[in-house]
Amino acid sequence: MQELKGNRFGTHRVIEPQGVLPQPALRVDNDMTKLYDNEILCDVITLNVDSASFTQIKDEAEGNIDKIQEIMLSIVDRFGKHKNPVTGSGGMFIGVVKRVGSAIKDKVDIKEGDRIASLVSLSLTPLKINKILKVHKDTDQVDIDGQAILFESGIWAKLPDDMDDKLALAILDVAGAPAQTARLVKPGQRVLIIGASGKSGLLCSYVAKRYAGVTGQIIGTTTSDGGLSFLNGLPFIDDAFKIDASNAVEMYEKVQELTDGNLVDVVISCVSRPDCEMGAILPCREDGTVYFFSMATSFTKAALGAEGVGMDVTMLIGNGYTRDHAKIALEFVRESDVLRKIYEERYVK
Repeated sequence: MQELKGNRFGTHRVIEPQGVLPQPALRVDNDMTKLYDNEILCDVITLNVDSASFTQIKDEAEGNIDKIQEIMLSIVDRFGKHKNPVTGSGGMFIGVVKRVGSAIKDKVDIKEGDRIASLVSLSLTPLKINKILKVHKDTDQVDIDGQAILFESGIWAKLPDDMDDKLALAILDVAGAPAQTARLVKPGQRVLIIGASGKSGLLCSYVAKRYAGVTGQIIGTTTSDGGLSFLNGLPFIDDAFKIDASNAVEMYEKVQELTDGNLVDVVISCVSRPDCEMGAILPCREDGTVYFFSMATSFTKAALGAEGVGMDVTMLIGNGYTRDHAKIALEFVRESDVLRKIYEERYVK
């Protein structure tokens, strides 16, 4: 079959509305029998649904595995991609390269048979699910028989040989967060990690302590007694407490107490629930930085909420891409035996 000419950014796959990029598009073409000259076709092994999306799906399904599968299949059938209509977010996948388009074959360091992880969101990735094989409720991962398309402008990473695929997938899913944390945190700073016991929060906590150093203070929050016990046992968390992150005033008062009234220089929000914007903004000092990594964050609530309480802080959107973020995140896990052991126990099953 003759290859069709594709657009670098994937607009040739957009069905509705015309003229927009694949991510904001309502529907994309997930017909895997069509051949475009600048696409990478992959056989998908596992989807890693982003935390905000999977949490919403689990809540809607009331934890029922069959219902989770039904919701996921419905999303892909309706939109041609796994873009959660409630959260607007997606996730990523690992798979095996099946075909590389002729227009990019000599431009990319990838070939048929390579095992890769996509580093672009499922919310823009044409996806076909033939069958869901297994749902891993505790890790946000779903094994499938299916195919996906990566566009010429997309990014990906070859899976490392020194890690289990599921471990690498978990790390690469949140690779932007630790890489951004490394940019933001300076020696001696006080840093609050909201949702520190989760996948992204754990990595951010480790990186924050690495860059803040012995004179810095890393504070982590969690929502359960078990999570609190876990955080208190970590060598890179200086202080921890249990809290509902949507309770902004309590968050402010607790951080004020732990910092002798100074508040923190940097806040990194990794919670996957809505209405936690002010819980991240209030404990930040004047001219400090708040980094919203969670896809459950509302820009409107954050911007107007900060304005409403007279908070002059720099607020950053959690861009899932940071230059070399895949290499950076994997290397952080390699260098910490403690971190690697935790992730292996959680995700290698």
